Amino acid sequence: MKPLKAILNFRMLLLAVVMLFCAVPSFAQPDLPQRTITVTAIQLLHFGTFCVSGSGGTVVVGYDGTRTATGGVSLISASPTAQPAIFEVKICPGRNVVITYDATAILTGSSGGTLTMDIGPTEKGPSGSTFTTTADCNFVTPIRVGGTLHVPAGATSGTYEGTFSITFNRE
Repeated sequence: MKPLKAILNFRMLLLAVVMLFCAVPSFAQPDLPQRTITVTAIQLLHFGTFCVSGSGGTVVVGYDGTRTATGGVSLISASPTAQPAIFEVKICPGRNVVITYDATAILTGSSGGTLTMDIGPTEKGPSGSTFTTTADCNFVTPIRVGGTLHVPAGATSGTYEGTFSITFNRE
């Protein structure tokens, strides 16, 4: 009878050990915040209405929405009004974001001709600038981008359009 009692004791010990493993709480690291970055373009860069005479000049739209002209360019207060481009950046706090973009873009006119546009700066600085997010993961950081439009003498009148790329890299 002793072997049967030993087998029963062994089974009870085995059951106790199995129960012990089931009862031990497990610990894990908390989930890391999301690392993805979401960027949405919500407003186009627009230089407004202007006319050119003489030797040409420039139209500058600052990231703050201010508009100025140089040389033979005269600004006209008409609709549509000038405005900076606005991008909304969504990323969790404590992340660094590097903004990069090409220096220039070419705009094509509806009646022919091209204009050159210098891109930037942004409100965070020139291309290659870095900013750090500080709010929660649902906070949106708006980034405004201005530009300078070079208008040569004798530029063809019309509506000029083009695109530029801006890259937001998280570090």
